[in-house]
Amino acid sequence: MVSSSDILKACILLVDDHVENVEVLAQMLRIAGYTSVAFTSNPREVCELHRKNRYSLILLDLQMPGLDGFEVMEGLRQIESAAGSYLPVLAITANPAHKLRALECGAKDFIIKPFDPPELITRVYNLLEVRLLHDEARNHGKMLESLALHDPLTGLANRRLLEDRMSMALARVRRNKGCMALMYLDLDGFKEVNDKFGHGAGDILLKAVAQRLTRTVREEDTVARLGGDEFVITLSHIHSATDAAGMAAKVIDAVSQPYGIEGRIVRVTTSVGIGIYPNDGNDAEALLKSADSALYEAKRAGKNAYRIGTLNFTGDNARSERKKEVQPE
Repeated sequence: MVSSSDILKACILLVDDHVENVEVLAQMLRIAGYTSVAFTSNPREVCELHRKNRYSLILLDLQMPGLDGFEVMEGLRQIESAAGSYLPVLAITANPAHKLRALECGAKDFIIKPFDPPELITRVYNLLEVRLLHDEARNHGKMLESLALHDPLTGLANRRLLEDRMSMALARVRRNKGCMALMYLDLDGFKEVNDKFGHGAGDILLKAVAQRLTRTVREEDTVARLGGDEFVITLSHIHSATDAAGMAAKVIDAVSQPYGIEGRIVRVTTSVGIGIYPNDGNDAEALLKSADSALYEAKRAGKNAYRIGTLNFTGDNARSERKKEVQPE
C-alpha cells in the first residue's frame, strides 16, 4: 500500500522556460516535504531526463519557446507507451483554452496560472498517489504473471511456460528443417537427502541444482522444473545427436559436483533421457514421452547416465550402442 512517506519521496520534475518560476515551485514543494525535486528550463531535455530518471510526476508548462509542452508530451507518451502507458504530467498554463487539448494529449491534470499554492500541493499529492498506486498494481500484476509461469521454489520455467517455449522452438525448427532436443532428468539420491537432512535441505539442493543447470546450458535454451526433483531442458537448436550427448555430459558433470548445504557436504548425481526432433517425435508430447522412456533406461543402466533416442550413452564415456528393448521384470 502506498504511504505518505512513499509519496513525499517520489521523484518530481519541474519544467518551465522561466528559471524563477521553477525555483519558486521547487521551494514550495520542498517546504511541503517533498525530498526529490528536480527542474529544468530547457524543454528539449525533458524526454531524456525522464528516460533516465523515470519521474513519478512532471509539472509541465505548456507555453515555452522552441518546443512547447504539447510537443514534450508527445515525446513522453512514446517513452511511456513501452513502459505502461501512463503519462505522469500535471499541465500548467496561463491560458485556460489549453485545458482540453492538454488532457487530450495525455496530461493527468491541469492547473491555471497564477495558481493557489495549497491547491497545487493537493493536486501534486493526489496525482503522485495515483501514479504510485498504478505502479504498485502493475508490479503486482507482473508478479502474478511470473508466478503463473515459473516454479515458485527455483524460479525456473514451469510446465505451462515450458509448453509455450517448446511450441515456439518446434515451429522454428520445422520452418528451418532443423532439429532440437528435449532432456528429461531427475536426481539420483534426492530422496535420501530429504530423509537424512530434511525437506529444507532438499529445497536448498533443488535451488542449487537449478542454478547449475541454468549456467550449463545456452541462453536460448529453457530449463524447467516439472515438480519434485524432475527437470526438463529444451535444446532449441542442435546439429546432431552428438551435440545433445555433449550437453548431457556437461549437465551430469555439473550436477555431480559436491554441494555445501547447512554446513554439510552433499553429493547427488543425475540421470538423463533425451528425445530428439524429428527422430523421436514430431511434437512436444511425443518428445517428452521419448525422453521419459530414455530416462527410465538410464536409471536401469545404473544411474549417472544418459540415453538419447535410438542411441544409448553413459555418463562415464562416449561409447554408444543400439537401443535395446526393455523387458519387464
